[in-house]
Amino acid sequence: MIKRLARCVREYKWAAILSPLTMIGEVSMEVTIPLIMADLYDYGIVLQDMKMVVTKSILLVICAIASLSFGCASAVFASKAGTGFAKNLRHDMYHHIQSYSFSNIDKFSTPSIVTRLTSDVARLQMAFQMTIRMFVRTPMMLILSLIMAMRISVRLSMVYCVVIPILATLLIILGPQVFKIFDRVFKTYDKLNRVVQENVHGVRVVKAFVREEKETEKFTDVSASIYKDFTKAEKILALNNPIMQGCVYVCMIAISWFGAHMVMASGNNPELGLSTGQLSSMFTYTTQILTTLMGLSMVFVMLIMSRAPMRRCYEILTEEPDLLSPENAVQEVPDGSITFENVGFSYSKNAKRPALTDVNLHIPAGATVGILGSTGSSKSTLVQLIPRLYDVTDGTLKVGGIDVREYDLNVLRDNVAMVLQKNELFSGTIRENLRWGNEHATDEEIIHACTLACADEFVRSFPDGYDTHIEQGGTNVSGGQKQRLCIARALLKKPKILILDDSTSAVDTRTDSLIRKAFREEIPGTTKLIIAQRISSVQEADIILIMDDGRIVASGNHDELMKTSTIYQEVYYSQQKGVEQ
Repeated sequence: MIKRLARCVREYKWAAILSPLTMIGEVSMEVTIPLIMADLYDYGIVLQDMKMVVTKSILLVICAIASLSFGCASAVFASKAGTGFAKNLRHDMYHHIQSYSFSNIDKFSTPSIVTRLTSDVARLQMAFQMTIRMFVRTPMMLILSLIMAMRISVRLSMVYCVVIPILATLLIILGPQVFKIFDRVFKTYDKLNRVVQENVHGVRVVKAFVREEKETEKFTDVSASIYKDFTKAEKILALNNPIMQGCVYVCMIAISWFGAHMVMASGNNPELGLSTGQLSSMFTYTTQILTTLMGLSMVFVMLIMSRAPMRRCYEILTEEPDLLSPENAVQEVPDGSITFENVGFSYSKNAKRPALTDVNLHIPAGATVGILGSTGSSKSTLVQLIPRLYDVTDGTLKVGGIDVREYDLNVLRDNVAMVLQKNELFSGTIRENLRWGNEHATDEEIIHACTLACADEFVRSFPDGYDTHIEQGGTNVSGGQKQRLCIARALLKKPKILILDDSTSAVDTRTDSLIRKAFREEIPGTTKLIIAQRISSVQEADIILIMDDGRIVASGNHDELMKTSTIYQEVYYSQQKGVEQ
């Protein structure tokens, strides 16, 4: 897992290397300063040697400046490496998500993906920055300080041998307990994002049904759950600091007691004794050693907190897309003919029953096909198999006489334009949204596509015309306007197959008729599949399919179905009765 995430450092690897290297310089200077201080006191101040005082003072200033310089450089390099790592990690995750199929997206859920790309990456950035500095600083400072302390007095250094195992045991005990809590917290963050996303996206519905209080209550419950878990984790981690401080004070007292006796004994036996300057240095090294251990505990806590985000980001990066282009993929779609041969489909292996069963159908290129059926009859599922948004579970689906699984995915989808049941527009101008269909489309091509979709008239009525800004999700245009813009966007692709998944439900019957007329006259060579609820929308189609419970139960043109299909007759007469009334 760490190896995979480490690839995201890439061009920032030199900053990641230089940060610990400069940290080594800072630590070296910090452990040297107490020795110089001891010599300054013992051989300069005590012996009143001004030359020694000046020499050691200059050395102190040089070491302090060097330590500061190395420390600043290490912080700059760590910051650059950390932000670069986060940038690359977000890029890799987002780029990999683009290759996901619908089923991959469903596995994680949208709120969870958003959390992983934002909060989780931010935590990993902080952990990475701290790690490349502290993972060098803490062990090196600990080892060098111990060596220097033992160089002064091995007997006095034995105090550390008692304290360090106690602190290590503390970290080993607390770690697993805290990790379980943080793992649960980050899952709750996904739920929090979902609540916020649903509320903001559906704010009009919330206000229309006066559900603000209920939505606030939902948010408060989730937020309280996060607070409860974080508080529990922090209570456990809170034990860390007082125990650390206690160890520091115990060491200080022990060194003061035994050190004072050794200073006093130095008069009788200098070899067994300790000078005042050396005792002062021992205090400094004690502070460095125990402060380093406290820093190590902070790194440990940070790694515990980042372990769950690390695993969550790793899951995104290693999730294998369900749908991939084959080797030596077909790079051209010959025509818009579509053939279903004994096609079956299930959304999951554990599904109680398939969404589609035994579908056999041939649609010649350029034909117009209407698809009718009750809610849940798998109309949308049928057409989503054509651009390979999902793969068939059984049988074979061919486009242009070639199995869709043999095509390059981009080539296939470039030749199949689909206006989904849920229309999506993105923040930007109308012109920018339309160019999703063809980024190189000229203004003339854009206007022509909008004319076919009956969108040009209302677009020109806006003060800024095609430069009118569209809010996220197209909330500042009506449902019918949004549908027509989405149809125009699909037409700009100049596809061999055009799929309209109930995409004219929000427009009036006159506009619907004008759009269908334009299709017949302007794009006769394009195969058109129209899912609709109104028979008037598909009445003139070459083939009309009636679907029920994942099967095609009837097919034919309008006249044929009026004679042979009871379902079609019932729908037709019920809608005609509604029109007469």
